[in-house]
Amino acid sequence: GLNWTAPNYSTLCRRQKHIDIAISYQKGSDGLHLLIDSTGMKFLGEGEWKRKKHGPEYRRQWRKLHIGIDAETLQIRAIQLTTNNVSDSQVLGDLLDQIPQDEQI
Repeated sequence: GLNWTAPNYSTLCRRQKHIDIAISYQKGSDGLHLLIDSTGMKFLGEGEWKRKKHGPEYRRQWRKLHIGIDAETLQIRAIQLTTNNVSDSQVLGDLLDQIPQDEQI
């Protein structure tokens, strides 16, 4: 087996902002009809214990996952994770930048 050390939590948190992920896909037959939507996600963390012990707080931490899906193949083609106050229209440019320029949308 491999004798590699695993990075610690702090290292992963610092580097996650700079990780580029390529999403594999198959091109549809009629160009790309991209559907954009988002959903809110609550992340579990160290605050969960505090809420169970002392009750809920007024401010909860949420993130929003914006995705672009090919309407024909239903494959995810673009993805962006933001804070909960960012709208779909604000990340549209970032989502479109993830689509290869030679592909017709």
